[in-house]
Amino acid sequence: MKTKTLFTRSKVVAASLTFGLLAVLVFPFTVEALTTTTTISSTIGSAINVFTTSGTVNLNSTPTGAGVQTTASDTVTVSTNNSAGYTLSLAETTGSSALVSGGNSIPAITGSTFASPTALSANTWGYRVDGIGGFGAGPTTGASNATIGTTTYAPVPATGAPQTLKTTGTTATNDVTTVWYSVAVNTATPSGTYTNSVTYTATTN
Repeated sequence: MKTKTLFTRSKVVAASLTFGLLAVLVFPFTVEALTTTTTISSTIGSAINVFTTSGTVNLNSTPTGAGVQTTASDTVTVSTNNSAGYTLSLAETTGSSALVSGGNSIPAITGSTFASPTALSANTWGYRVDGIGGFGAGPTTGASNATIGTTTYAPVPATGAPQTLKTTGTTATNDVTTVWYSVAVNTATPSGTYTNSVTYTATTN
């Protein structure tokens, strides 16, 4: 009986080892890699800033019978992070095209347009931007009480019909546009401080 019992135990042990070996052969160990992705999204809004050098362009003049012309510039600076750039336009602020002092006025230049500007005549005023429209390349320079010249100008456009001065196609940092203003007067213009205002509008494209 003791020998039979020992044989039986040996058989059981052998059977257990055989099953374990079969398990290894039939079910080999494998390593699997699982991946997933996440998109990081940040929407950056368009921002734009526009300012001028001083907010005032002084065209002080002392007229003569033959007439004098005074010219000065305004520097418009635009910055935008918009990848499509910006558009800059100019128009009258008040709806009146004249420089006004009480009941007196200096009218805007007539018979002149952005596409076909002309030289100022006595007792008129206007604007120009070198290199755009029909103004020509320039360069325009400042002048005080100079002889009325041949440099061409146009009237500042009406409030409801702004004139585009520049269109860009990319971001901008301190992008400068120089706008020139000029007044030509003779002694037919009464003394006084004549003013008007214009509006620059910068919009993202």
